Amino acid sequence: MHQTTLTLPQIKLNTRDGHKLRGYFTDLFRDESDLFHNHTAEGKSIHRYPLIQYKVLRGVPVLMGLNEGADLLVKKFLNIQEIDVDGMRFPVMQKNMKSEDFFLGVKDSLQTYQFLNPWMPLNQENHKKYMGYTAADKRNHLVSILKNNIFGFMSGVGYFEKENVLMQVRTKEVQIQFKNQPMLGFVGGFTTNVQMPNYIGLGKSVSRGFGAIELDKY
Repeated sequence: MHQTTLTLPQIKLNTRDGHKLRGYFTDLFRDESDLFHNHTAEGKSIHRYPLIQYKVLRGVPVLMGLNEGADLLVKKFLNIQEIDVDGMRFPVMQKNMKSEDFFLGVKDSLQTYQFLNPWMPLNQENHKKYMGYTAADKRNHLVSILKNNIFGFMSGVGYFEKENVLMQVRTKEVQIQFKNQPMLGFVGGFTTNVQMPNYIGLGKSVSRGFGAIELDKY
């Protein structure tokens, strides 16, 4: 699997600005490729794992591309001189771009990851079920969803082997605002035997930065 990560370290944004960052670049490159926005020419959503994602991580804008999306980032973003976020223009004085091949798959060893931005695993239907569960059932439910999130990511980048995925989740519930609506999100992390690259998103709205993960080095 190929990954390109572009960070703009001199620009400082809030985590909630991830969707504004996405809006700017999807408008800018709307006619270049549907990988930038995951919509057809008629405006219908393309249901697939986003191969280009826009995030604000620790206050810094980050764009991350996988496979074909990784190649597009290299081609299109080297000439970017400024960005516009909600009417505020920021000159791009520094770009840090990293492009590399990455092993994706199940390993014999365990990896521990942290969520850099809240993870949103629940939809309206399973939210109602979740709220009625015991603490143990809630934990088991989140483990099941996270495994499915990981399988969805892996199949989205062309990895289709079904192997025994181990999972332990350590999360805490938080209230977040999503499209001006209160939503239940989760912070914390998890341990698994799946090796994945930093900054990919798991769960809902990953193209806006939710559910971004990073390998915990400690």
